Amino acid sequence: MPERDPAPREALAIAPRAKPSNYPPEFAARVAGRVKRQLGDAFGLTRFGVNLTILPPQAQSALLHRHSRQEEFIYILSGHPTLRTDAGETLLSPGMCVGFPAEGVAHHLINRTGGDVHYLEVGDRDPNDQGEYPEDDLVAQWSGGRWLFTHKDGTPW
Repeated sequence: MPERDPAPREALAIAPRAKPSNYPPEFAARVAGRVKRQLGDAFGLTRFGVNLTILPPQAQSALLHRHSRQEEFIYILSGHPTLRTDAGETLLSPGMCVGFPAEGVAHHLINRTGGDVHYLEVGDRDPNDQGEYPEDDLVAQWSGGRWLFTHKDGTPW
């Protein structure tokens, strides 16, 4: 059960997510090294998630993806990640932010630098959301508080 104590705390003192990736093992290696601290969960938030994410050098935030219903927002705290979308690439820097409407461009971050990238990611928790992965044989369906993955033909991973 998530904590429901509204007392302020240091974000880096909130334990990292126990399971580094929800992807099937064939894809999890591509986000290896990524660390997520589920800040919203630490306060019992249920309608939207807030993560402090750290990408070490050469790590990526996720597979290139878009959501059917979820909206996402990121804010760069430190470092210089590359935002990669199906429309191109943009180098980001601290203080920059970007939002992704549902059914918008596919996106992810890549850390091509020699230092860590820290950013906040915020997203709603629509129970009917699906994830589409245009470059991979993967579909995600939000169900029962977790992601279920199948191949694009509907067979399970």
